[in-house]
Amino acid sequence: MANTVKGGGSQNFFAQFDNRTWVAIVVVILSVWFILANTASASIRFWIPTVEAPMWIVLIGTFAVGMFTGWLVKARRG
Repeated sequence: MANTVKGGGSQNFFAQFDNRTWVAIVVVILSVWFILANTASASIRFWIPTVEAPMWIVLIGTFAVGMFTGWLVKARRG
């Protein structure tokens, strides 16, 4: 038999997330806010070439590389 909550089954929506999920949500929200606040152009120097790009593209790329690196580290540990 399945376990059910008696009395309507109204469980707190926010209680279903653990602390790790809340930290991830906060990091994503702050990152999006930071990206939207920084829209100027930036020069990025890769050893020899210098690239000019909007700051939001640089920040999204940096965030994506960081997430990918974290995923790789977690997958390797697991």
